[in-house]
Amino acid sequence: MIQVGDSLPDVTLKAISPDGVRDASTRDLFAGKKAVLFGVPGAFTPTCSDEHLPGFLVHYDELKAKGVELIVCVAVNDHHVMNAWGKARNVGDYLLLLADGNGDFARATGLDFDLSRAGMGLRNRRYAMVLDDGRVRYLGVEPAPGVSVSGAAAVLEAL
Repeated sequence: MIQVGDSLPDVTLKAISPDGVRDASTRDLFAGKKAVLFGVPGAFTPTCSDEHLPGFLVHYDELKAKGVELIVCVAVNDHHVMNAWGKARNVGDYLLLLADGNGDFARATGLDFDLSRAGMGLRNRRYAMVLDDGRVRYLGVEPAPGVSVSGAAAVLEAL
């Protein structure tokens, strides 16, 4: 599993922009930036939709005041699902939602999680990272269901 001090692996994720589907390289996206990256098991799932993602919207201004230039959410869902989730949760331009449709990023970081027993297949663990130029400065991986070390409040404390 990725650790504090490690650099993110370079993986291409997908997003939908006004111009259509676009590729997003993790190397290019986070280069030279102070960023927050959080991963969720799935768009539209209850904890992800009702607790995890909303916290980053509520604390957006505080995160920005601490120098965060970019806040990104990634899930092992396709880009159409991530786009629909962003619209449903009124994410606007506050957060960038990226699709790891094949789970390549989840596996490359070691943050993958097999939820086949629940009929959900390969997913992300629930986590949050603070990144500086693509290097992990904080990593909070949830040890159990719920949002604590990966929530916006924990990230603000880490900043």
